[in-house]
Amino acid sequence: PRVELAWAMKAHQHAQVYFNLISSVDPKFLKLTKVDERIYEEFRRTFRDLRVDVLDPEELKSEPAK
Repeated sequence: PRVELAWAMKAHQHAQVYFNLISSVDPKFLKLTKVDERIYEEFRRTFRDLRVDVLDPEELKSEPAK
């Protein structure tokens, strides 16, 4: 149990560091992988009208959204 707890604590610390790094960069300049643009283009092709600036969980659960 101590090893698992130590691992979880270390994982949480790493997650906080990465979150702080990602949060400190303007999203339009953030590139996580070499294929980010391709992923985004495919996402937009599939979900043309989805507003990602404000997500409404109820709207996502609606029948047309599914």
